[in-house]
Amino acid sequence: MRFVFSPPAEEAAGLLSLPWTEPLEEWQDERLVEIRQRGISRHVVRFVYDNGTLYALKSLSERLARREYRLLRALAELRIPAVEVVGVAVGLGPGADAILVTKFLSFATTYRAVFSSPRGSCPPTDKLLDALVELLVRLHLSGFFWGDCSLSNTLFRYDAGTLEAYLVDTETSEKHPELTDGQRGYDLELAVERVYAELLDLEAGDLLPAGVDPLEMAEELQRRYERLWNELTREEIIPLTEQRFRIAERLRCLNELGFAAEEVELISTPDGNRLRVHTRVAEAGDHVRKLFLRTGIEAGENQARRLLNDIASFRAYLEQKERRPVSEIVAANRWLTEVYDPVVEAIPEGLRGRLAPAEVFHEILEHRWYMSELAGRDVGTTAAARSYFERVLPEVPEPLDEGISAG
Repeated sequence: MRFVFSPPAEEAAGLLSLPWTEPLEEWQDERLVEIRQRGISRHVVRFVYDNGTLYALKSLSERLARREYRLLRALAELRIPAVEVVGVAVGLGPGADAILVTKFLSFATTYRAVFSSPRGSCPPTDKLLDALVELLVRLHLSGFFWGDCSLSNTLFRYDAGTLEAYLVDTETSEKHPELTDGQRGYDLELAVERVYAELLDLEAGDLLPAGVDPLEMAEELQRRYERLWNELTREEIIPLTEQRFRIAERLRCLNELGFAAEEVELISTPDGNRLRVHTRVAEAGDHVRKLFLRTGIEAGENQARRLLNDIASFRAYLEQKERRPVSEIVAANRWLTEVYDPVVEAIPEGLRGRLAPAEVFHEILEHRWYMSELAGRDVGTTAAARSYFERVLPEVPEPLDEGISAG
C-alpha cells in the first residue's frame, strides 16, 4: 500500500492506521462517522473524524483517483473554490480500488438543504444559480472543463447572506491551457441539463418554491453565465481622450466581481484603441486579508467587508464618545473585545456550529437593522443577538459536518 499525500505530512499521519487493505464499504473503525443529508455518489464514500478533522474517503479506480488528486491540487494552486485534497491511497491489493482522501468542507451545506430551509428575502434559486455560475466561470477562465457541473456536485457556504459554491467532484474534469468556445459551450449545456433534472426532482418533492419553473430556471443559468462571461472577456473600443478613465473603470468592475486582470492589451484601430483584458480569478480579497490582520478573524470576502464596515462604524462612535481620534488598530482591538467576542461567546451551546461565527455576527447585524426599523430606534446589538438566538438561529439547519454520528 502506498499513500501519496499533500504536505504537511502530519495531517495525514493519523490516517495511516486505518484498515486500507480492506474494501472501504467493509471498514470497521471507531473513527468512522455518518453524515446526515449527504449527497448521492456513484462511488462508496465513508467519513472519518480524526484528530479534530473530518475527512471524506472515496473508493474509485487508481487511474481516476490519481487524476482527481492531481486536478484538485491544481485547483488549490489556482485558488478555485473546491474541496481540499489530502492524499490518495493506491496499491491496496489485487483488484482493490484506490481511495481518495479530502478534507470535509466546514460549515458546508447542500442545495437540498438550502431549498428545505430557505433564508433571507432572496429566493434560494437565485443564490444557488449565481454561486454555481460564478464557480463555472472561474473554472473556465482557468482552463478547466468540469464535465459534470451540477448542484449535486457542489457544496455551498453562506457568505454574508450570499452563497459561495465549492467544487466537490472532478472525475470528469480536464485541465487545458485554455478552453475553446466549443468546450465551454458543451460544459454549459451539460450544466443546464443536470440542473434542470435536479430542479424537476425538487419539484416532485415539493421543495421548489411556488411559481418557479424548472426549465426556465435551468435556462436562466445559461443566461447568467453568458452575461458574466461577456462582462469579464468583452472587448471594447475606447477613444484616446477616455483611455485612462475607461481602463480604470473596467478594472474596478472586474475587482468588484471577484476577478482580476492578468494582462491589459490595447490594439490600435481607426476608431480608437481596442481594449482587451485577459481575466483571471482574483486571490482572496483585500477585505479578507485586512480583517484577519486586524482581528485574526477568518471570514469570506462578503463577511469581511461587512465586519470591517462595523469596525469603521464603531470607530466613529468611539471618536464621538471620547472626543478624540482613535486609530484603526485600537478601534479594531476594542471592537473585537467589546462587540464581536461577546456576541460569539453568547451563542447558545446547542446552536454553535450552525453557521460560521462571522456569518452569525453578520446576520445579527441584519437582524438588528430590521428590529430597529420596526421599533423606530436603535435596539442595540445585545437585544438583537438575544432575539436572533431565540427566533432565527434555531431554524438554521445543521451543516453537514455537525450532523455526524459514530458509524
